[in-house]
Amino acid sequence: MKGFDSGLLIKSLVALAHPQKSMPSETRTWKAALADQIPPHMAEEIDTFESQMELRVQDKLEEKVFAELRLRRGAYGQRYDNGFRDNGRESVEIPFPNKHLTKGPGTKWEAPGMQRIKIPYGGMTAEQMNVLADIAEEYSDSILHITTRQDIQLHFLSMVDIPDMHRRLAAVGITVREACGNSVRNVTACPLAGVCRDETFDVTGYANETAQYFLGHRDVQDFGRKFKVAFSGCKQHPCGLTYMHDLGLIATEREVDGQKQYGFEMYVGGGLGAVPHLAKLFDEFVSPEELLPLSQAIARVFARLGEKQNRNKARIKFLVAKLGIEEFRRLVIEERAAIEADPEWTSWLGKIPEYEEGGLPEPLTQGAAPDLGDEAATFDYWKATNVYAQRQAGFNAITIALPLGDITASQTRLLADVVRRFTHDTIRTTVEQNVMIRWVHDADLPALFLALKAINLHAPGAQTIIDIAACPGTDTCKLGISSSRGLAGELRRRLAHKAMQYDEAVRNIRIKVSGCFNSCSQHTVAEIGFYGSNRLLSGRRVPHFHLILGGKWDHNAAEYGQSLGVVPSKRVPDVVELLVDWFMRDRQGEEAFPAFVNRIGKKAIKEQVKPLTTVPAYEEDPSFYVDWADAREYTLGDIGIGECAGEVVTLTDFGVATAESAHFDATLLLEGDSQNGNVQQAQDKAFESMAKAAQALLKLQNIDISDDPDAIVADFRTYFYDTELFFDPFAKGKFASYFLKAYESRSDTATLDSAKQLIEEARLFIEASHECYGRMAEKGITSPVSFKKWLLDNELAKA
Repeated sequence: MKGFDSGLLIKSLVALAHPQKSMPSETRTWKAALADQIPPHMAEEIDTFESQMELRVQDKLEEKVFAELRLRRGAYGQRYDNGFRDNGRESVEIPFPNKHLTKGPGTKWEAPGMQRIKIPYGGMTAEQMNVLADIAEEYSDSILHITTRQDIQLHFLSMVDIPDMHRRLAAVGITVREACGNSVRNVTACPLAGVCRDETFDVTGYANETAQYFLGHRDVQDFGRKFKVAFSGCKQHPCGLTYMHDLGLIATEREVDGQKQYGFEMYVGGGLGAVPHLAKLFDEFVSPEELLPLSQAIARVFARLGEKQNRNKARIKFLVAKLGIEEFRRLVIEERAAIEADPEWTSWLGKIPEYEEGGLPEPLTQGAAPDLGDEAATFDYWKATNVYAQRQAGFNAITIALPLGDITASQTRLLADVVRRFTHDTIRTTVEQNVMIRWVHDADLPALFLALKAINLHAPGAQTIIDIAACPGTDTCKLGISSSRGLAGELRRRLAHKAMQYDEAVRNIRIKVSGCFNSCSQHTVAEIGFYGSNRLLSGRRVPHFHLILGGKWDHNAAEYGQSLGVVPSKRVPDVVELLVDWFMRDRQGEEAFPAFVNRIGKKAIKEQVKPLTTVPAYEEDPSFYVDWADAREYTLGDIGIGECAGEVVTLTDFGVATAESAHFDATLLLEGDSQNGNVQQAQDKAFESMAKAAQALLKLQNIDISDDPDAIVADFRTYFYDTELFFDPFAKGKFASYFLKAYESRSDTATLDSAKQLIEEARLFIEASHECYGRMAEKGITSPVSFKKWLLDNELAKA
């Protein structure tokens, strides 16, 4: 990758991504246009990532490290990004122009990717929806996909568009930071929070403030895997799904000395995936004042003791299971006592009332309601399934059912207008891949229905058997085995024909489909769940799905289902019809579907399903050998290495990468006019890059090393210079002396020559930091514990 103009290459890649558009002028970029609208810290993060992209293109940043940096900005790889696509007969290379360029191990730079966008507690504004619509239209395939964790995903994105897309999101208060990677993911919450008739109290503010506190927090940067948090206002409904999260909080209350106190039941160690675990009760009552410090202590214990090598065992659920909840609780309480107090633990509590919402003072509809005409019956069904009467009399929360979780850019833009007309900007995404408009007047329901019909968002059946959740599956996911979206679409089509005939017990059945065992659609907690599999028959692959029964969607997903075996993909609709008809025919009284399954027994159900598990020979019916919504003969040839967890990249890796980005910025500052103040900035930035590299190494000695240059230099001198640990085998302490000298002269006025010299010395110091880190790894110095042991051994050797 060396020996070419990387800047020119990036511009050419933009032209390839958007041939219909010319490059923006040098004076009118999104960075310049939005400079006064983006918070400085967010602008700096995006600029740093853009610099890291440039370094990767120049092959100056290791692809594994860049992949994790990219993932922590929510930018995923996508199916076929290894540069090959199987046509059903053979794997064919995709002719990317610069196929030597990669954005991660085995991941081509020019391959389309996916962007995950965090929406804490699912809360959005109409302004944000407009920007989301714009970027989906300009950078992706004009489809916004709502996930089962209230995020939004865009697919088929070019890498070169990522920084500007992030800037446009940041300008309206949306961050993508830590939307992926081994970090705290989007913090979810019940979309009915604040309007639910059964909640203890509104958890909205608590969820958002938790999300903001841990965003980029130093104690959540060294996990072995991701960490998911969810809030629920009550125990009995599934809106929050707290039992299946790493950290789950359920609103509760108690009375002490006649005074009512609000707090949370805290659960820890839940998770789905291939090996699902129900979360364990950590504490029956956690006060709002203890919510953040106790959560921080949990994060610190997870970071310190969680698995780092085997990522299949690296979620906190495995740590809790290994230690037992009692021992885990003891360690957390011990850690909580040791953490230095942080004013931010409680400074936000006074802002909770600001999260309260309300509706328009008067309904838009005055007088007679609009004539529904032929839509009257559909409106009645829609009102029965999609409208929830809020605890605030006269107001409603309306769920907009999105088949497969998809909404187009134009629909999103028009929906934003509808939200403005009927509400005070009160809209949320849901864990069932839908959108909810809150605070709609009773009198406005007919008019709202017609407004939604005009943009084709009026489909009834939300949160019913036809409202099927599905992960991206083989459409875009590298781990997809079978077509989850294709199957979900077919199931919805067939069930919709009978939907209005079903009574409430049948309508309440939830169906969820995942393309593999990783539970992205949450199939484990569905009443009827499926996950992708395959079988080899007579030399040909046949798409299959595991049938999962026994899950309990209510009570925050309190029970997990189990597999009854595999079913050919093309037989799955028949299996669902069999189960639904059997339930309608034989259920007892008001029996719900999970109770019916438990009463009948999985053995009897498996016997009934067995005739539908046979696969005809290819010559008899070749359709069985083709997956839903795919014309190719079924193949596993496109499965790749997933990026859901990211590589386990150490804090030192991150720190050195940050140092390299700062050094790159220093070099750019000298490219402009040397008389405009850039010389001093360049010299300061060069010293900053050296300090960041030193700090990165010091994290191996003390994970909580300060950002203060005085502290960094003092500790570097003690642990790396005086011990000679940093010394190069040939240059000895030469490169370390560059850093120490730069610190002593950091207040000197910069000249062009001094700035150039320090930039060069910084480059050598950062390179020496890389080498030192490598030597430390060879010696087994990879953590504070092993560092301390080395220090003791070193002292003994000197003695």
